[in-house]
Amino acid sequence: MKKAIFLDRDGVINKLVFNHKTNEYESPHDPSDLEIISDTLEPMKRLEDSGYYLFVVSNQPSFTKGKTTLEKIKEIHQRLQKKIEDYGINIREYYYCYHHPKGVVSEYSFECDCRKPKTFFLNKAKEDYDLDLRNSWMIGDQDSDIECGNNAGVGTIMILNEQSRKKRGHSYPNYSVNNLLESANLILNNKNENRK
Repeated sequence: MKKAIFLDRDGVINKLVFNHKTNEYESPHDPSDLEIISDTLEPMKRLEDSGYYLFVVSNQPSFTKGKTTLEKIKEIHQRLQKKIEDYGINIREYYYCYHHPKGVVSEYSFECDCRKPKTFFLNKAKEDYDLDLRNSWMIGDQDSDIECGNNAGVGTIMILNEQSRKKRGHSYPNYSVNNLLESANLILNNKNENRK
C-alpha cells in the first residue's frame, strides 16, 4: 500500500485573492490572478521524492455561486497544473468539488457527496491507488480540510494562513504550521513517530 499527501489548493499551494465585492480573501476567479505561494513547489517535490503520492482536493464553488465562469475555473486549473508539472511534480489526481447547497447555478446547487469535509475524494483515491490512509496526510488552511482528514483517518496539518483565519478555529489538527515547507519538514522528519 502507498502513502499519500492530500493538499488543499487555495491558501496552501496558490495565494488567496482579495474580492472587493465580498470584502474577503477567496480563490482566484480569473486565470491572471493565479500566483503560486513561494517555497511551495520544492517541498511538494521533496514529499513526492520521499515516496508519497500527491493529490489536490479542493472545494471550488465560485462558479456555482455566480462569481466566475466554469471556463475560467478550468483555465486556472490548467495554469496551476502546468506550473506544477514544469517543476517536475506529478499530482496523481486533482479532485475538485464544484457544488454548493446555496449556489445560483441550479445543476450544481445541491448537497453533494464530494464537498469537504466529506471524505468522498479521499476514499476514492484510496480505492483507485491502493493507499494506506493511516500513513497519509491532509494539509489545508480551513476547518473543512482538517475535518475531512480527521474523518478519513489521515494525519492532519493546518496551515495558519492569515488570510483564511476566519474559516478555522473549530477543528482539531494533529499539527499547525505556517506553510507547506514546514509541513513537509514535519512529515519527513517525524515519519517514524506516531502522530500526536
